Amino acid sequence: MSLVPRIFAALALALLPLTAHAAEVTVFAAASLSDALTAAGDAYAAKGGGRAVFSFAASSTLARQIAASGGADIFISADRDWMDELDRKGLIDSASRKDLLGNRLVLVAPADLAIKLKIAPHFALAQAVGKGRLALADPASVPAGRYARAALSALGVWDAVADKLAPAENVRVALAYVARGEAPLGIVYATDAIADRRVRIVDTFAQSTHPPIVYPIALLKGANPAARTFLRFLEGPQAAAIFRKAGFSVLK
Repeated sequence: MSLVPRIFAALALALLPLTAHAAEVTVFAAASLSDALTAAGDAYAAKGGGRAVFSFAASSTLARQIAASGGADIFISADRDWMDELDRKGLIDSASRKDLLGNRLVLVAPADLAIKLKIAPHFALAQAVGKGRLALADPASVPAGRYARAALSALGVWDAVADKLAPAENVRVALAYVARGEAPLGIVYATDAIADRRVRIVDTFAQSTHPPIVYPIALLKGANPAARTFLRFLEGPQAAAIFRKAGFSVLK
């Protein structure tokens, strides 16, 4: 083989991993999106869109990681506050930001535990928890926990249960506490309750008791060019159908 063909062959081999890497999109997303977003990523790959790699955790954890060291192309938060934090630091492409999804907040119990409770002002939550613990995401920083604290405060029962909490690192961990029977009650998103047959919804919190549950999405500064295509897919009808099936509301 002459020198020129060898050079071209070497260049082609060198470019293959770069091309594969360029098509890969890294998404940092709230833990409550685990199932739906994984399904959306599979649908995107099936139509030849490339590979999406997901990191699911509390929005607070992911936002801090992005601020410290980057590592993602797209961020989807479970509230506006953590997206606002990255926006203030100049870490997102503000023009790409959009409120993508909505959710509801629910009270759950293990599926085999016969607890009946109606959510209302000053309802008997502390008595229902008894000597157990109320599972919820950490109300100090995690969006699901913040929404839960706001709702319980609005209903006048926060002080009664504040010393009965089992705070979790994210909402899926809180769900697991209830699913495994480690907590008799928990507060999670409706989509989490739908995703695990080991729990049942006791009642749903009125939306007026807490700030709107909104999931904003945005590209991060310096994102892989392929990320914009995946973001458009997540905003499109095929992904919308997946999100609705999982119990999310799709925001326009």
